[in-house]
Amino acid sequence: MTSSHDPSQADSLDARLDALEDRIARSEARLAAAEDELAILRILGAYSPRVDSGDAEGVAGLWTEDGVYDVDTGRLDGHAGLVDMVTGDAHQGLIAHGCGHVPSLPVVLLDGDRAVATGYTQLVVRSSKPGRYTVLRVTASRWELERRGDVDAPDRGWRVVLRTARAVTDDGEGRALLGRSREV
Repeated sequence: MTSSHDPSQADSLDARLDALEDRIARSEARLAAAEDELAILRILGAYSPRVDSGDAEGVAGLWTEDGVYDVDTGRLDGHAGLVDMVTGDAHQGLIAHGCGHVPSLPVVLLDGDRAVATGYTQLVVRSSKPGRYTVLRVTASRWELERRGDVDAPDRGWRVVLRTARAVTDDGEGRALLGRSREV
């Protein structure tokens, strides 16, 4: 007969508690990573409705104050550069005519407080034929993000620090960006 203070039972209980604590820690880490990826997808998903509705401040708010949008048509620095792009004549002409920046589901890679998302966007514009639309451009994008705020915020503090965008053409730049989809 064993006593209630049997050392082997205590060791077994300690081992089971350690295993349970390890499982909980791994589950919490997976949950935090899933929350981060969802927050990043929400930020990237917010870009198109904001840019296509002309919400310049909303677009700028997706980036850090010192963030950069490096697109093959020019470089936009900080919130002021993003606001100028959205309120500029070229973009305002697109949205007045009827357009949509239609994103693909990106590949998101996390590395602590840094993340990278790689995907496509199609710029679709209303055609001169009623009810028709044309894809004007297919763009490869690499979004580099950092967590710079409260982890308990709805977006978990993620902001874009650099978006590099290149048209998918025969020059290979767009393809090269897509080729980096496994790199953080």
